[in-house]
Amino acid sequence: MGKSLVIVESPAKANTINKFLGSTFIVKASVGHVKDLPQKELGVDIEHDFKPSYVTIRGRGKIIKELKRISQDIGNIYLAPDPDREGEAIAWHIAEELKDRGKRIYRVLVNEITKKAVLDAIKNPVELQRSKYEAQQARRILDRLVGYQISPLLWDKVRRGLSAGRVQSVAVRIICERESEINTFIPKEYWTITARLKKRTSGDTFEAKLAKVKGEKADVSTGAMAKEIMQELEGAAFIVSRVERKERKRYAPPPFITSKLQQEAARKLRFSAKKTMRVAQKLYEGIELGEAESVGLITYMRTDSTRISEEALKEVRNYIGQRFGAPFLPDKPIRYRSKKGAQEAHEAIRPTSMELEPERMASYLDKDQRSLYKLIWDRFVASQMMPALFDQTMVEVEARDYLFSGTGSVQRFPGFMALYIEGEDEEKEDGEKKVGLPELRKGEQLTLISLSPEQRFTQPPPRFTEATLVKELEERGIGRPSTYATILSTIQEKDYIRLAKGKFVPTELGLLVTDLLVGNFPHILDVEFTARMEDKLDKIEEEKVGWVRVLRQFYGPFRESLEKAKTSMRDVKRKGEMTDIPCDVCGNPMVIKWGKMGQFLACSTYPKCTNTKDFFRDGEGRIVIETHEDTEHRCDRCGRPMVVKNGKFGKFLACSDYPRCQATKPLTLGIPCPSEGCGGELVEKRTRKGRVFYGCSDFPRCQFATWGRPVREQCPRCGAPFLIEKFSRRGEVTLHCVKDGCRYRGKAPQ
Repeated sequence: MGKSLVIVESPAKANTINKFLGSTFIVKASVGHVKDLPQKELGVDIEHDFKPSYVTIRGRGKIIKELKRISQDIGNIYLAPDPDREGEAIAWHIAEELKDRGKRIYRVLVNEITKKAVLDAIKNPVELQRSKYEAQQARRILDRLVGYQISPLLWDKVRRGLSAGRVQSVAVRIICERESEINTFIPKEYWTITARLKKRTSGDTFEAKLAKVKGEKADVSTGAMAKEIMQELEGAAFIVSRVERKERKRYAPPPFITSKLQQEAARKLRFSAKKTMRVAQKLYEGIELGEAESVGLITYMRTDSTRISEEALKEVRNYIGQRFGAPFLPDKPIRYRSKKGAQEAHEAIRPTSMELEPERMASYLDKDQRSLYKLIWDRFVASQMMPALFDQTMVEVEARDYLFSGTGSVQRFPGFMALYIEGEDEEKEDGEKKVGLPELRKGEQLTLISLSPEQRFTQPPPRFTEATLVKELEERGIGRPSTYATILSTIQEKDYIRLAKGKFVPTELGLLVTDLLVGNFPHILDVEFTARMEDKLDKIEEEKVGWVRVLRQFYGPFRESLEKAKTSMRDVKRKGEMTDIPCDVCGNPMVIKWGKMGQFLACSTYPKCTNTKDFFRDGEGRIVIETHEDTEHRCDRCGRPMVVKNGKFGKFLACSDYPRCQATKPLTLGIPCPSEGCGGELVEKRTRKGRVFYGCSDFPRCQFATWGRPVREQCPRCGAPFLIEKFSRRGEVTLHCVKDGCRYRGKAPQ
């Protein structure tokens, strides 16, 4: 029998699988998709049932040609791209190119890249699934219709380079609406009163908070009310009125699905969704463990199912029993229920073998791979462990008409928490105290040590982090977990959203574009509409509805909105937003316009008068014209003074005679570059996503860069000319030395 051809999408995956299959197989990579819709045109024939016009992706022609050549002399063809919609589309397009070779073409679904799993998949191939391919095709066409027909409108009405997306624009809207909630939030004052009490017999102390007044929930809204309560409690007897003790169980979370992995990696590892998926892809495709040995460490990382195979359950239960002992092992395996519509053909994300412990794999993995692999390992093992047990006590203490309440919790058995504790999105202000209460009995009189009133204010909803935005998108049915990384990356690259201290903040551009799209395309930007569309795509895959029908239902209302928007959408580019600020050159009013650098003021008589000004808005939203900071630097071209300006990538020096003289140079911090032999100085810069970093003014000759802000303070240990600031998760600032080998760390000056 001749050789067989196996085609995967990734060279790394091909390398791993090739070592499993041996000399009777040829394994090649398509390097992702080989066909797609054309880049410079719509590529969809709307009048003929949305027929797509696929073209070969640039650079993939050689790959297709090679696959055709190889397929002439082999027996069977096995298509083994990833087991999801995108993988099915890759397989489908390759099959179309090779179908005339006269060979039998099989689809191979590999959930984990281990020798056993790959050999089993080859022995049990399946047919290509048309419905899965059509679901992917429908999504691709929907996204093309929206993106390629709304984006040109934004180019015409605002500025070139902008884009709209069926899912990305809804994600931006969610962030903009949260920002609006924050800006319109009115804090409400309230007071808490905490009693510190002592048990008379033992002297043990504990705290209890005011909970009720005359049987009703305490609502202390002013300092005067708090003061009145304090006065009424003077000399009052504090008597225990109720004691309740109970055992509480805390159950382990299920093994990871894609969205939960992205959330937890953001919370615990500070990984972006994009980084999480990139690192997980490598762990899935295969890690070199030595000569001629490569293996995938985790199962497929794009899944919404919590299902675990019987073999994996048996293996992890044996591991738990041996490592942690019988008390940590449940009597039977724990089975988790997946959410409605989950693809149960896939498993949850888990290690491929319990023999591949993180400690054993550490030397083969880089730092990010080690961190993510351990996170996946711990979560999977913990998901099959006994619950943690807590002794929880609640006590109520009466004092005249006032009732104080206190709780305490002590862990009695760690259970799964001996290995893993799930991260939280926000710190809870009044979280459960991990302390016990003294032994108390009903009717017991206590001694009051102190009463402490504290003024507080209700807080606005928090801005979204990567973890909470992924959670929000998942809960509201926007997009799919496999697309979240791309969505979050795109909305930042387009400068609609920026990360500020780990939180998403909409830019002025994001707010403007969202306002224009919501006003002109209410259905496209509607969260519920977008979620229903995701359900329809699922139904296409389930063969419950045809893909052409879904597109017809979508495109009718969309085309009406599109035609109307061409005339009704506000023309920001040409008309701008009129202000009452006079042009200091000709006296005519100035207007707000948009450019590559964002908003700016321009004379309303342009092009007759080309005067422009940078501006910002104060706390009340009023326009304030920026005054450029004069410096002692002189322009190398014309000799005039240079001023400090803000650019896309940070502050820089520009000639004060701009636009006649357009000379610029970097603005340094006056701190020498630490690279040996470099005469440059450090400058503040920005990445394309707006994140600030510090690099050498002599770039690209010198590549030194650091995220931490340099502080002009000599290192007390090695004498380095500066230290850098680092922020902890709690916001604490410490100073660190950047010199290799010096590990100095000290507190930042207050």
